[in-house]
Amino acid sequence: MKISNETKIGILTALGITILILTYSYLRGNDVFSSTNKFYAIYDSVEGLSVSKPVLVNGFPIGRVSKMDLRPDGKTVVQFKIEPKYNIPNNTLAKLVSTDLLGTKAIVFEMGNSKVYAEDQDTLKADIQGSLAQSLQPIQKKAEHLINKLDSSLAAVNKILNPEFQKNVDRSFLSIANSLQTLEGTTKKIDALVAAQSGRINGIMANAEDVSSNLKTSTSHLNAIATNAETLSHDMANGNIKQTLDNANKAVADLQAAISKINNGQGSVGLLLNDDKLYKNLNDASANLNALFIDLKAHPKRYVSFSVFGGKKDK
Repeated sequence: MKISNETKIGILTALGITILILTYSYLRGNDVFSSTNKFYAIYDSVEGLSVSKPVLVNGFPIGRVSKMDLRPDGKTVVQFKIEPKYNIPNNTLAKLVSTDLLGTKAIVFEMGNSKVYAEDQDTLKADIQGSLAQSLQPIQKKAEHLINKLDSSLAAVNKILNPEFQKNVDRSFLSIANSLQTLEGTTKKIDALVAAQSGRINGIMANAEDVSSNLKTSTSHLNAIATNAETLSHDMANGNIKQTLDNANKAVADLQAAISKINNGQGSVGLLLNDDKLYKNLNDASANLNALFIDLKAHPKRYVSFSVFGGKKDK
């Protein structure tokens, strides 16, 4: 059976259209000839992400982005198609990361440690990693700062290369040379002065040595005095000075109490000093005793009698 050219062209056209549709579907992330598991993640921003971007685990592709839908609240629901031979733990993190400096994004699965696996149509936890450009911003600022310093250095170099500045530098070097010559002359004068006064300097050094020796001797005496003072302090501390002072204070207090009683007319001494009657009585008794002694001296026989022969005494 002979096939006409028109039939051949129609068959080839149909095959081409079919291949084109299948290719387009594959590029959109749709698996035409194999079944896949679908997972979802919700992101606040999906800048740089597009359909058919790969889903990676440690750099290895296990699927691709198949669909993205914008919700009314502004968040984006991203659908992933993952080959069914890969088990995804239900606590896996779907992280949106940058893959180059231009901001191109991909999905990286950070596998969780759960023993329970996510099922088809499950929603995974989502996270967004900063772009490489954002990570390089501190380096960029440092580079700009370094460039500014280089500009300042180049400006300083240009200033140095200025002829007027070179003249100033030459004058400065000439002034430095003159200063060095003056310093050299001053040094020679000092050397001559030191040589002339070397005898006096030696005498001063000898005197200083004698003073140092005397100080050393005085230091030994001072150490002995300090030792004696320490011994005296130790003896005084061990002599129970506090108890002695307490006893002295107690004796003074008792004396003050006795004087207070005497002043208040308490006791014999107080009455003697403060009571006029007792003084008069004592005075009268003394007078009577004196009269008695006078009478006893004048008339001893009234009070004492002697009998040689044992006779009775006169009444």
